[in-house]
Amino acid sequence: MIALHYPIAILLFLIGIYCLLFRRNLIKMVIGLELLTDGIHLFLISIGFKDIPNPIAPIISGELLEKGLFAQFAQRAVDPLPQVLVLTSIVIDISIVALALSLVIYIYNKYKTLNTFEIKELRG
Repeated sequence: MIALHYPIAILLFLIGIYCLLFRRNLIKMVIGLELLTDGIHLFLISIGFKDIPNPIAPIISGELLEKGLFAQFAQRAVDPLPQVLVLTSIVIDISIVALALSLVIYIYNKYKTLNTFEIKELRG
């Protein structure tokens, strides 16, 4: 199986960087920030991926410990740490995007534009 998740993660990251650096519309910049973080999330999830037949969820039950199958379980289980980190990062990312969009609405109500160059000129 071809591992497309790494190139897609890099592509999302680069598109996000491009939007942040070369777009002047504040909404597009927030979308670029979201694409950038989505690329990072995909990369972190890909780190925990195991390309083996029949990978299993990292849930330890009492049966595994009683039957002595823990070593076999550890070889086939997916690493849960990247998933936990990404879940935490997604929650933080949602709050950052909500704050950024509320600031964009405030800036639009005050300056009647979303172009960063015009906002700099209007500020004086």
